[in-house]
Amino acid sequence: MKRFDTPSAHKRLVVLSSLALLLGLALWILVSPGFAQEATQTSSADYRDVPYIGSRNLIWIIAQLHLLFAGFVLGVPIFAWVCEFIGVRTGDIRYDRLAKEFTKLLTASYATTALLGGILLFLLIGFYPRFFTYMSNIFFPTYLVYGVLFLLETPTLYLYWYGWDSMAKRKGLHLFLGLLLNIFGFFIMIVSNSWATFQASPVVLTESMGDWERAWAAVQNPTWWPVNIHRLIANVVLGGFICGAYAGIRYLGAKTREEKEHYDWMGYIGNFIGIFGLLPLPFAGYWLMREVYQYNQQMGITLMGGFLSWLFILQAILIGVLFIGANYYFWSGLVSRIEGAGVKYRKYMLIMLTVLIGCLAIWMTPHSLVASLEEARKLGGTHHPLLGVFGVMSAKMTV
Repeated sequence: MKRFDTPSAHKRLVVLSSLALLLGLALWILVSPGFAQEATQTSSADYRDVPYIGSRNLIWIIAQLHLLFAGFVLGVPIFAWVCEFIGVRTGDIRYDRLAKEFTKLLTASYATTALLGGILLFLLIGFYPRFFTYMSNIFFPTYLVYGVLFLLETPTLYLYWYGWDSMAKRKGLHLFLGLLLNIFGFFIMIVSNSWATFQASPVVLTESMGDWERAWAAVQNPTWWPVNIHRLIANVVLGGFICGAYAGIRYLGAKTREEKEHYDWMGYIGNFIGIFGLLPLPFAGYWLMREVYQYNQQMGITLMGGFLSWLFILQAILIGVLFIGANYYFWSGLVSRIEGAGVKYRKYMLIMLTVLIGCLAIWMTPHSLVASLEEARKLGGTHHPLLGVFGVMSAKMTV
């Protein structure tokens, strides 16, 4: 079996990325305001549907896949660049190899991200033409900015990857390319975030505004910067854990002791990055929900205390699993790498485990999980028969 990192494999990835980029640009040209206006005049369908799955679910699936790949593509360059910088400053070749291993994962994900973005755009045009016409009339100047940023990011990524060995003696230039890659990626993220946050917290736009003025006013909606910060941190978390999982798989397939040591260390670093980013993430999420409540209190109550609050309970379970699983990974590594650590640190591990499980139990107290009316009554309705509002999402989050 051929290895994934062969030159021919990377050439195929470049071709796929280029084709995906051309597809996206072609679709982007088609949705210019002139085309959108013409489509509105000639089409009688405002919305279209697909059988069985439904257009909303189809859009959600493709958008979620695109978001996951995009989060990975935007998050990995951040700590890859930091690892390379540490390697240059300390002279430790392990960090340079680690950064290169992280960056290698981007070449495959980048093509898939662009392809999913093109498919999402195509589906939005086909299933929601009226909605897309409305968004294009407001945000078309940002489409231009997004296209330019995408064209800048693509060659920067491949120069950064393919120039790794050839620029070994010019690390300053290579680090500069990595910095540019992160800058372009950050601005691509915040431009696309504005389209989503405007739908959640729209602002008043007047007819007297020019195209760029109207677009800028729509971009600066109340939830734009909270989502930018929250997603930036979340991208680092996602990228770290995925790289850790990748390292774990490669560790299982490693043949030599050197490879096992490298991928064991890579998994440790990836897991550490994931936990490091996960710690400040709730504060960014709190800022986001605070802005939601300030913008529209009813929307916040519906999210955190209404019929959607059960999603946050499920989120609590997933976050608890992440914390417990990541700590178990660290504990296992500590015991296996340091002789006698299992006995020395057992008490602290038990204390940490007790605290984690206790916090998780409080957070996920079942009040808003999906349940029938009879089951809800047995649970005590909106209040626990003994604990009252203790553990209720609305009591914790409503301000």
